[in-house]
Amino acid sequence: MRSPTAPVPRLAAVMTAVLGLLLPLLALVTPAHAAPTGFRVENGRLLEASGNDFVMRGVNHAHTWYPDRISSLAHIKAKGANTVRVVLSSGDRWTRNDTADVANVVGQCKQNRLICVLEVHDTTGYGEQSGAVTLSRAADYWISVQSALTGQEDYVIVNIGNEPYGNTDYASWTADTKAAVQKLRDAGFDHTIMVDAPNWGQDWAFTMRDNAASVFAADPDRNTVFSIHMYGVFDTAAEVGDYLNRFVAAKLPVVVGEFGHDHSDGNPDEDAILSVAQQLGLGYLGWSWSGNGGGVEYLDMVTNFDPNQLTSWGQRLFNGPNGIAATAKEAAVYSASGGDTTAPTAPGTPAASAVTSSSVTLSWSAATDANGVTGYDVVRISGGAETAVATTTGTSATVTGLAPATSYTFAVYARDAAGNRSQRSGTVAVTTSSGGSPAACGVVYKVTGQWPGGFQGEIVVRNTGTSAINGWTLRWTFPDSQRVTNLWGGTATQEGAAVTVTSAPYTASIPAAGSVTLGFTASRGTANPSPTAFALNGAACTVG
Repeated sequence: MRSPTAPVPRLAAVMTAVLGLLLPLLALVTPAHAAPTGFRVENGRLLEASGNDFVMRGVNHAHTWYPDRISSLAHIKAKGANTVRVVLSSGDRWTRNDTADVANVVGQCKQNRLICVLEVHDTTGYGEQSGAVTLSRAADYWISVQSALTGQEDYVIVNIGNEPYGNTDYASWTADTKAAVQKLRDAGFDHTIMVDAPNWGQDWAFTMRDNAASVFAADPDRNTVFSIHMYGVFDTAAEVGDYLNRFVAAKLPVVVGEFGHDHSDGNPDEDAILSVAQQLGLGYLGWSWSGNGGGVEYLDMVTNFDPNQLTSWGQRLFNGPNGIAATAKEAAVYSASGGDTTAPTAPGTPAASAVTSSSVTLSWSAATDANGVTGYDVVRISGGAETAVATTTGTSATVTGLAPATSYTFAVYARDAAGNRSQRSGTVAVTTSSGGSPAACGVVYKVTGQWPGGFQGEIVVRNTGTSAINGWTLRWTFPDSQRVTNLWGGTATQEGAAVTVTSAPYTASIPAAGSVTLGFTASRGTANPSPTAFALNGAACTVG
């Protein structure tokens, strides 16, 4: 039943009339919301507070699962990145990253002159993934750690929630994203906000693409950036180009927030992603630095968080055409005084040690720089051409994957925080050993425990020769689908079924008649047959 309308007293009627005259005037002088104080979006572009156009060139780092690997930010910067997207947890699915930890991550990003994109991963696949939480819940987390973020608008972009819908009920993405953005604005967040697409980030139903304009308009600050994740859905150049060009044509800001060179749902066209992003001046963030599991270990850019062990994916993303090293420009906020244009001094000429049939350790004296040297690039020189073979923050590196009885020439460059590169160091010539005599080693391989999808193994390497082995590389090929996920006693890399392990400092020396033991964990299929052949420094070993 509709209630009757009450009579309005005369005074109230007069006041209502007066307010009616004043409201239009008040509307002219009262802004709807404060202007952005750091990063901002204008005309479809992401700008720094200074007005400089900023194009993200970087990678994702799984901080919440590997909190002890915070040094990875320095390594990521040393390889040329200007941005890192950092995985955090609200505590709903993984251990919560508290305010102090978030503040430390931001501080480490700033120390390493990286722009920090912070994301909550607990929203991944909401509606389809058990335990995943809503964007509203993610917004509550950001509000709970707000004190670590206030005042950091020049350095931090808030990515509300990773892949916030799976393939169920994804049409709700539009309303939920608008509400989450509004919740953060109401709480006083002035940061640029990044929002991920539904459909596990890949937007195959085009929900984000077709509703991005209304989501952008619903942000009182008009300071929202859209993030598309490109995996198997984007396996052709036409699909990559069409999707990104539609955002550019609509003057809506978009970045490729995740992508890889391969994936379980198909083979993304990483060359097209890099090329189109460069052509359109759009940001990209590759997945991911290291620590992947669950069958996608091939997405690691470096092995076991070792910056000197670039995988083929890492080599492509950092050093390939349209990659990070060639295209990244450091954020202007780190050069606000006019910019550091002075390169470091050249490093000392490297010296070679621990030369084996497949590896060499190079050491050099440090370069100097007024604002600090952040990394060194080791290059191999052949016929006047240079090939990057290692990047490190220290003054030594081990180069692996060399051929036996072959001559190589190496040199080193230094890089500072602004991306300035030194003159090349002097060169050192190295000839690898022939690999030794066959049967100078013996290997015992055994499985010490296994479970569905994985197992633990042990390898005993015996020196059956008459002289000590100083520095070694062990190679074998798995007969099935096994992949090493972690190894102790050395550093492992794996290409397909082929595994290469280089010695750790504490296992490098094997005396005559002595041995060293390696342990590892690995994933597996249904079967788990043992390898039947091993080679140490290029020489075949007896097995058993």
